[in-house]
Amino acid sequence: MTLKTNLKNILLVIFTTLVLSACSTAKKSGDIDGDVYTGKETVEYLASGVPDRVFFATNKSSLTTKSRETLRKQATFLRKNKNLNVTIEGHADERGTREYNLALGERRANAARDYLMTYGISGKRISVISYGKEKPVNPKSSPVAWSQNRRSVTVKVN
Repeated sequence: MTLKTNLKNILLVIFTTLVLSACSTAKKSGDIDGDVYTGKETVEYLASGVPDRVFFATNKSSLTTKSRETLRKQATFLRKNKNLNVTIEGHADERGTREYNLALGERRANAARDYLMTYGISGKRISVISYGKEKPVNPKSSPVAWSQNRRSVTVKVN
């Protein structure tokens, strides 16, 4: 009887552990990896093969591996076009206060600017502006829309 009870308890613990570990794993679903957008639906291009935007996780301004790859392409493009100045727009999703999202958008734009500067692009050529949640690229209220709206966009000025 005790062996049967102990076996049931052990199986219950193993099952619970498996269920909880499956829930904690970052999900990759279609155009979202974790909660960072990885699709191309809203992406435009500064030049052929040079995406204009990078995406961020919820409440984060740290660059993902894919974001750094995109910014390296932008830096290469900007080094070849020395007379071109850009503005980096920081954006957030609709959740959170206006003030919080403006500050978050600014941190995101600054993260992109700082990365471009590490690749030799002069800070004098880059201006930064935050729109917070005021200019969504996708106006819907869904995880995909939110992930598309958490971005910084590099825009040609001249």
